[in-house]
Amino acid sequence: MTAMGQRYNGGQNNPYVDEKRVHFGFSLGMNLMSFGVTDSEEEINGEVYHARVSNLMPGFSVGFITDVRLSRHLNLRCTPALHFGSRTLSYIAESGHEVHGSFGNGDKTDMLSMPISVPLYLKWSAEREGNYRPYLIGGGGVSYNVSRDPERPVYLKGLDYFVEVGFGTDLYLEWFKLCPEIKYQIGFANILTPLEERAELTEPDQFYTRALRRLTSQMLTITFNFE
Repeated sequence: MTAMGQRYNGGQNNPYVDEKRVHFGFSLGMNLMSFGVTDSEEEINGEVYHARVSNLMPGFSVGFITDVRLSRHLNLRCTPALHFGSRTLSYIAESGHEVHGSFGNGDKTDMLSMPISVPLYLKWSAEREGNYRPYLIGGGGVSYNVSRDPERPVYLKGLDYFVEVGFGTDLYLEWFKLCPEIKYQIGFANILTPLEERAELTEPDQFYTRALRRLTSQMLTITFNFE
């Protein structure tokens, strides 16, 4: 195949790239991590506290792509990735009483996270139009948080399971595909370590965990795939 044939076929760049049985790539992007929070509704020193996620800070994501062509419109993808991010839990007492803890900022606690995720997706692509091709993607996988800190008042479990859905567009450039992609991930494991396993916590900080019954992970990622 000549270089001219690789570049142009009726005005298309890389006209045969989607016919490869297997191809590889990498991804770079940003993420926003959050929690699904379920309060314990437990009365602590005469107060009931409610937690919410605040101060969402953008994080960074980097991954590797393995893509297997199943049919004209369907691909199987495995995209292991490392995510860097943080989340802040803020606590509010029903009575408006100020929260006093010996860790962090009193009514807030910050949690840094660095999960390694291993998802498996099905990618359904529409017909190619010129040099772009929109697609939908969905699947699930497992992740493990490698930045757990037992000194934090809220200690997250390492292992999590999740489902993820998203969409994107293949943009066919002269020598490769650039694929902007947006995905939303929902974890369904309770990643909160219960207070019974936190004997090292000081009493003033115990309410950070006592006020919670369940935490599930949530993450929005915006990535640029290079394939």
